[in-house]
Amino acid sequence: MFTGGKDSSSALLKASMKGYKIAVLVSVIPHYDYSYLYHRPHFQALSLQSYSLGVPLETVSVSNESKERDVLEKALDRVKKKYGVESLITGGLYSRFQKRVFEEVAGRVGLEVYAPWWGVNEEEYLYKILDMGVKFIIVRVSTMGLPHSLIGKEITREDVDSIIRLSKKYGFNPSFEGGEAETLVVDMPLFRYRLNVDGVVRSVTEYEGYLEIKRVALAPKNAWTPQVTSWC
Repeated sequence: MFTGGKDSSSALLKASMKGYKIAVLVSVIPHYDYSYLYHRPHFQALSLQSYSLGVPLETVSVSNESKERDVLEKALDRVKKKYGVESLITGGLYSRFQKRVFEEVAGRVGLEVYAPWWGVNEEEYLYKILDMGVKFIIVRVSTMGLPHSLIGKEITREDVDSIIRLSKKYGFNPSFEGGEAETLVVDMPLFRYRLNVDGVVRSVTEYEGYLEIKRVALAPKNAWTPQVTSWC
């Protein structure tokens, strides 16, 4: 399962390091704002990540929350037949609901589930993925305590220090497993190119803001020229 965010991307990288061959990226795109099962990925970014990885992308849309499992089952059945896949790689850390659903649906089509980050220490997790070479920006904040100044910014170890301190003060999950923030990976070792993202930060409320992405483009690995501006 691939959203283009830090969890699914780093899980993909970790699986590759374990010897898994990545045959296809599967993305479910919900056409509504809130889902307990899926994040809403940015399609242009997904397409460019797929190109940068050199791995085909299969997407499917869902417009009704009651159809989420059916849509996933059909998508997994299709890619199993088309690409001969044997495993579903997920980036889940602690969500028992997501884990149960993915295992049940994958089991019905004959796939095993590999969740390399399951049970990881939440305060160590962001450091671990940065150490692996995963570079990401925050594209949405949805909790008290996370400053909007982090939106659109490539996250550093110093930012992680701050995020952990704030999580202790305000009580949110520092790994964002509860939907406190959404991310977009702009580079990692499996990428042949990195993503440059231009956008505008929009504030919805004091506790919610997002990056309105205007443009995503591929660039050489050493090029990083973000054009992110704030808009209150």
